[in-house]
Amino acid sequence: MLPIVGIGAGLVAALLFSVVITGSPLAVVLYSAAPLPIFIAALGWNHRSGLFACGAGALAVAVALTPSAGAAFAVIIALPAWWIGYLALLARGDGHGTTEWYPLGNLLIWIAATATLATIGSALVMTTDYDTYRTVIARVIENLLNEMVRGKLITLPADVTVSELAQGLAPMVPVGIGASFVTTITANLWLAAKAVQVSGRLPRPWPFIPGTTLPRQALLLLAASVVTALLGGFIGLAGAAMAGALLAAFMFSGLAMLHDLSRGRPWRTPMLISIYVALVVMQAILTPLLAVVGLFDTLFGLRKRAAMPPPPPTA
Repeated sequence: MLPIVGIGAGLVAALLFSVVITGSPLAVVLYSAAPLPIFIAALGWNHRSGLFACGAGALAVAVALTPSAGAAFAVIIALPAWWIGYLALLARGDGHGTTEWYPLGNLLIWIAATATLATIGSALVMTTDYDTYRTVIARVIENLLNEMVRGKLITLPADVTVSELAQGLAPMVPVGIGASFVTTITANLWLAAKAVQVSGRLPRPWPFIPGTTLPRQALLLLAASVVTALLGGFIGLAGAAMAGALLAAFMFSGLAMLHDLSRGRPWRTPMLISIYVALVVMQAILTPLLAVVGLFDTLFGLRKRAAMPPPPPTA
């Protein structure tokens, strides 16, 4: 049963991954859901089923497209989904009948790590020469800025050219890609876990997600990634991607803190609705603010001082 489920999930994931070559907006949405079948296989059956999905999907993409595309599928989509699914079901007993499941905060750090790997992999698939990568990214940004200037969406100062601005923004692209991978992986993990829970196959009780907070080691990792980002080349790219991924993880931690501390408050619902709407329309402003909230929560333990005890776990 495990091989059949895994192979089927891998083929579906491969199809979702491959449609991105059409370049349509719908294809981009389907591509974002490529990890979902692997997550469902790993969470609903076990991580070995997820491994079968990785192998089947990578082989299918390699045959249908190219071997390099198959390797990209494995590094960017399949292996991160399998590993996160494996960790999500990791547990240990204390000898007294109590099971301790892998903490969600630690899981977020691993999601950031796999997002960094996916960012590096996507860059290396494009080219193994960093200068070429930087040139391609700058050209893409320049074309986008030119379209925005022509459409009068933005107006640049007289002493700033589109080319100069594109060159200045290029080093920030890995930061955004790393953060977007964290969002994609986290969203797919949540959707898969919900689907598996509804089917009755989720082995662990549903966790108290508002209680998610990153361990303090994440602060050291963030500082190290910022320093690494200054080194340049693909090493600097890895540091920038890790910094962006960790900031996204802190953003989710900050969002969880708001959910946690607002429990039982009369203003909870309008506050949360306002935040989620603002995340859509003012993402560039609110995301860093939520990341700062998550940073302060990890640094000072704000949740431990103010939060109510979590509700009892549900199966």
